[in-house]
Amino acid sequence: MAAKSSFRRTHLGKRKLSPTTQMTAYGYNPLFSEGSVKPPVFLTSTFTFQSAEEGAEFFDEVAGRKPVDQDRGAGGLVYSRFNHPNCEIVEDRLAILDGTESALITSSGMAAISSLFLTFARPGDSIVHYSPLYGGTETLLSNYFNSWGVTPMAFFDGLADAPLTESLTKAYAKGPVKIVYLETPANPTNSMIDLAMCRQVVDKWSQSRGIASPLIVCDNTLLGPVFQKPHDFGIDLCIYSLTKYIGGHSDLIAGAITGKKALLHKLRLTRSSFGFQLDPHSSWMLTRSLETVFLRMERAAKSGVKVAEWLAGNKLLPCKLLHPHFLDDQTKNVYERQCTGPGSTFSFVVEENRQLAFKILNELQLFQLAVSLGGTESLVCHPASTTHSGVPVDIREKVGISEGMIRLSVGLEDPDDLIEDLRQAFAQARK
Repeated sequence: MAAKSSFRRTHLGKRKLSPTTQMTAYGYNPLFSEGSVKPPVFLTSTFTFQSAEEGAEFFDEVAGRKPVDQDRGAGGLVYSRFNHPNCEIVEDRLAILDGTESALITSSGMAAISSLFLTFARPGDSIVHYSPLYGGTETLLSNYFNSWGVTPMAFFDGLADAPLTESLTKAYAKGPVKIVYLETPANPTNSMIDLAMCRQVVDKWSQSRGIASPLIVCDNTLLGPVFQKPHDFGIDLCIYSLTKYIGGHSDLIAGAITGKKALLHKLRLTRSSFGFQLDPHSSWMLTRSLETVFLRMERAAKSGVKVAEWLAGNKLLPCKLLHPHFLDDQTKNVYERQCTGPGSTFSFVVEENRQLAFKILNELQLFQLAVSLGGTESLVCHPASTTHSGVPVDIREKVGISEGMIRLSVGLEDPDDLIEDLRQAFAQARK
């Protein structure tokens, strides 16, 4: 059978291979695909069985009636809604990048987030979450799961234990706390959460009540998997919008979850039941992207620092920088302990004036006015009127998503060109 994930070299002699090396070959054997150096796109809806007995066994695994044979992937190759070779290759490589036992990919970042909540929360349960969150996550919790009897409970300080403890206690009064959902750095404020502190607080709080600790989940889209590894700090699952940096070319929509095999097995069943699987062609495009994710993220982060430094020192329009290199001491301490780089998505804040912010946006010529982030091109948006417009005004004000906030996603253009674009836009906007 063609191109199952059978080429799994992790060492060369005694040397453990770097993830950057493994992104070009791991999980794919050219001998199974006519010697093709790159994996083909497996455009098939179904796969043949060698025997009727094999078919019955595969479906027992897919349905969860017996343990999955890990040598055969997630229930083997049966039907592309369950699994397919292009999916397996991406999942194998993503697990290596994140340093986890397993990974699964989904049709979008929101499909990954929805799979998580649908798998581990039930009516009567509670979910504690940091705020701000990505606008789609905030809407999913407040508008949908809340109406289905799942109580979301926010906390707003990721650097101290008291706010998290208080929210856990309040949520527990409403129902069992099943998930603690984090996003760090937060979008679009770049605020940080101390992941090790959260692990300690959640475990201590749970032990004091004699209950199992809820799952701790981190949306790692802004920095992962290159600049931040939440699993190293005790986080159970990581969520990704692969649309962003990992896809990296603004030409696909996808999501992922990484973590332990036992947890991912439950999520696979949800993915199959709800039809959240990613198609083979988009999966193939992700294999292309994974080969360059380190190069792209490192280059963009370096350019982002240069752009942020210009913004901080510019004399045309005073602005506040929400970039990891311009954090207060307490936040910077967490950043330096937890992260190895700043990423290239950050915000700056001009005066509390939507009209001024819109003038700047309308004058930019290289930065493209669009939502999303992490592509090769530089993007710019106004969060209060776009990505976070569905978040209640009082919450936006509380977390600092103001009318004067502008979010940048710095891409792969020459940073000096991007600085000149900002300079001319600022000059025009102040007239």
